[in-house]
Amino acid sequence: MATVTSLARAVGGVGNPSRKAYLVQQEVDFAAAATAKGSTLASSDVIETISVPAGAMVVNAGIQVVEVAAGGTGTTLDLGVTGVDADVFVDGFTFDGAAAAVYAQNAAAFQPVIVGAADTIDVLIQAGSTVSTSGKIRVWAILMDVSDVGATAAAEVDRDQLA
Repeated sequence: MATVTSLARAVGGVGNPSRKAYLVQQEVDFAAAATAKGSTLASSDVIETISVPAGAMVVNAGIQVVEVAAGGTGTTLDLGVTGVDADVFVDGFTFDGAAAAVYAQNAAAFQPVIVGAADTIDVLIQAGSTVSTSGKIRVWAILMDVSDVGATAAAEVDRDQLA
């Protein structure tokens, strides 16, 4: 057995120090979402909330109740990336039973998600006898660009060859 060490990169800083995790958020008004849909919201409806660029990692995401829900019973919400895992961040949050300022807890199977192609973080109305007709939530996410940083080795120039 052999160990190849010549390819190991020396410990050091990243070539782009501006790549840091950052917070984004979007408020979702259920009355406005129903108006945009053109009819009452229903189970299995998906509300796209936050655009995620290609090559980004969603470190975490969540839901906070801004305005208490009304006009529905049993409204349960999931939060995830629909094409990857629709409830990776929040699974089964009871919206119409939550007080203002309450945060949904992360799902038991929570994990960061890396988005290869541009996508969105979505609220899925998982269930509801009648879906809430009003109320507001704040969807938040911590994103970080993890796309290739390009060449990080120093380039040789003519002066390096002198002498």
